[in-house]
Amino acid sequence: MSSPNDPSVTYPPMEYPAKSGVGWLFFAGTILGLAGLSRLFDAVWAFRTDNVVPDSLDGALLGTNVSNYGWLWLVTGLILIWASFAILRASQFARWIGIFAAALLTVTSFWWIPFYPVWSFAYIAMGILVIYALAAHGSRDSASI
Repeated sequence: MSSPNDPSVTYPPMEYPAKSGVGWLFFAGTILGLAGLSRLFDAVWAFRTDNVVPDSLDGALLGTNVSNYGWLWLVTGLILIWASFAILRASQFARWIGIFAAALLTVTSFWWIPFYPVWSFAYIAMGILVIYALAAHGSRDSASI
């Protein structure tokens, strides 16, 4: 009888039924969910500031009222979380909603680059990777979770 460490014994390679792109779809769903939670926290912060406007917010796109951004982030966060759950359920319609949600995440992050550059670029990078994952690996013929 041979031991498992015997070099003369060869075992057949393991075959896994994994499909191409499953990891990318899981990544996309997870990142959309985490970004959605982050946007919800941003919205809570915006609503809790009692309209105290930072000095650097004078030239911002939606004005100087921080609650305007709170509403934008609340809606964006809910869309991102909904898209996350739909993508993880492998819905084909969710692929397009996910691409839209990631584009929304990316565009709304551009507005805050002058004020919070590190977080803005992190959100932009996440959005671009999610768009790639859903566009390249989210078709009917590729992976399913």
